[in-house]
Amino acid sequence: MELNEIFYQHYWWFLISLLGAILVFLLFVQGGQSLLATMGKNELEKSMMVNSLGRKWEFTFTTLVVFGGAFFASFPLFYSTSFGGAYWLWMAILFSFIIQAVSYEYRSKSGNFLGKKTYDIFLLINGIMGPLLLGVAVGTFFTGAEFVVDKSNLTTTGAPVISSWTNSCHGLEALINGRNLLLGLTVLFLARAQAALYFMNNIKDGTLFERSKMQVLYNGAIFALLFLIFVASTLLATGYEIDPATNEVFTRPYKYFYNLIEMPWVAVMFLAGVALVLYALIRSAFGPHFTQGIWFSGIGTVLVVLSLFFIAGYNHTPYYPSIVDMQSSLSIYNSSSSLFTLKTMSAVSLLIPFVAAYIFYVWRAMDKKPITAGEMKSDEHKY
Repeated sequence: MELNEIFYQHYWWFLISLLGAILVFLLFVQGGQSLLATMGKNELEKSMMVNSLGRKWEFTFTTLVVFGGAFFASFPLFYSTSFGGAYWLWMAILFSFIIQAVSYEYRSKSGNFLGKKTYDIFLLINGIMGPLLLGVAVGTFFTGAEFVVDKSNLTTTGAPVISSWTNSCHGLEALINGRNLLLGLTVLFLARAQAALYFMNNIKDGTLFERSKMQVLYNGAIFALLFLIFVASTLLATGYEIDPATNEVFTRPYKYFYNLIEMPWVAVMFLAGVALVLYALIRSAFGPHFTQGIWFSGIGTVLVVLSLFFIAGYNHTPYYPSIVDMQSSLSIYNSSSSLFTLKTMSAVSLLIPFVAAYIFYVWRAMDKKPITAGEMKSDEHKY
């Protein structure tokens, strides 16, 4: 294998990891939707919360789509294996985001025959199920899935199926794995805590500010406990490793712990991210009027999720282990696109900084003025 091909495989795993990290941060929109009934005691308060989130929901949806598209283009064997095999899990995720989009579009439209309450229920479903199911899906990067890969099937006439799922649940079995559920719940409570941080920064209302502080405290404490348990269980678990000389996959106790030790720069990134998230939660919950917690927590979240993706895919680690056929496990080496495709896409990826700058500009323009009760009473264009 040529060195430049290895470089591009690592480069695209970095981009996938970055998109995944940004997506987890943007899930504060879903977290906020799960808090609507808890924090919004009347229609005006709920309207302020929905419109605060409504200005950002498209960022989350778009990032999810780009994340899936980038995975398809750079590591197509994962896409065909997971999306083609665990399709019930991925369909549930996509369905929850579809009803979210419909809700923001029609919730306050005149002639809405379903009524606001119906769309608020849709937002609640997406608010809970979106982060939970995404966390479960990412959890399979560490716990594995039940699939078999046989590239020789490409020569089979009429049925060139490379990978096949070995159970009839097609992804739903991931929901009964304790570590997957643990990560799903961790992502959910992180999203709820960050939503409260976002409300503190984006809504100018004393009552909602105090309620947000309490939500930061409650949800932040639950998140910290769940996160600690997940990290401990992952670092102590036995993982898979690839022999670079033979490409043979074998088990290694404490694999992800050793990944942190053998990649100290990832360990530093991980600890820095954890420190930033904890700082944001503690200062926002106990400080008198701190409104910048969402930015400290957001940067910290991106660093932590990046670190988790790195220990899942770098250092000769299969990022999608097969628990029924160890040698079928997918790595960035055996599941990537061709060198030509990776090179071509890498040239296109140079546009990413310009896209990021545009998103930053739009975000600042939308948040130039905080949400207020007066705006909700006078603005005709509301979600």
